[in-house]
Amino acid sequence: MTIPPSQQRDSNLDYELLRQIAEQQDAAGTATNQRELAQRLGVSVGKINYCLRAVIDKGWVKVDNFRRADNKWAYAYLLTPSGMRAKMRLTRDFLGRKEREFEQLQAEVAMLRAEVSRQTQEDSTS
Repeated sequence: MTIPPSQQRDSNLDYELLRQIAEQQDAAGTATNQRELAQRLGVSVGKINYCLRAVIDKGWVKVDNFRRADNKWAYAYLLTPSGMRAKMRLTRDFLGRKEREFEQLQAEVAMLRAEVSRQTQEDSTS
C-alpha cells in the first residue's frame, strides 16, 4: 500500500515530535516551548502548534505548565501511555519506509553501476 507523500510528511512530523517530547521527558525536569520544538524540527511555530494540538486531541500528549521554569512560556509536554504506543507504531512505520527507500536506492545504484560498466566497455571497444 502506497501512502500519499503529504500523509508521509505528517506521519514523519508526528514521529519526530513524539520523539522530541520523549527525549524532553527523559531529561526529567526540562521544559520546552513551541519555538524550540519548531527550531529542532525545522518547521514553523504554526506547524508545531497545529501538530501539538493534533497529538493532544488524539490523547497522545498532555501538557503541564512548567511553573518552576524561568521561562513562563515553557511547558512540559508528556507522552501518555497511548502516546508511547503511538510513538512505537510510528517508529515501526518510519523504519519500514526508510528500509524500503534504502532498498529502492540500492536497486537504482546497482542499475546505474551496470549502465556505467556497459558504457565503459562500449567505449573501450570502439
